[in-house]
Amino acid sequence: QVQLVESGGGLVQAGGSLRLSCAASGRTFSTVVIGWFRQAPGKEREFVGYINWTGGSTDYVDSVKGRFTISADNAKRTVYLQMNRLKPEDTAVYYCAASPYAKAKVLEDFGSWGQGTQVTVSA
Repeated sequence: QVQLVESGGGLVQAGGSLRLSCAASGRTFSTVVIGWFRQAPGKEREFVGYINWTGGSTDYVDSVKGRFTISADNAKRTVYLQMNRLKPEDTAVYYCAASPYAKAKVLEDFGSWGQGTQVTVSA
């Protein structure tokens, strides 16, 4: 099992930036992809983006392309989500998750989840 801990959430004004961290521990050797998801009140959890830990490739949902960047520090087993030009509609609880599948994007492909961190963007 992989343990994931997110940090870095908070309150920011529209147009501002935040960087979330996801620290992984445990059986990380089986992890190929670390994904980021978010869930706004009353909405389903949605895919934000992922990074392939082995090759470094990334992918993002269209709504965050050009604003969000995912990177990884393999030595620290930590993945980052840099969020720039934040909008009120980015307000949500953000989760990181681990998957053994390359290019994983759906919730069912992710077996380990963090506890989530709140991001609130004020207008």
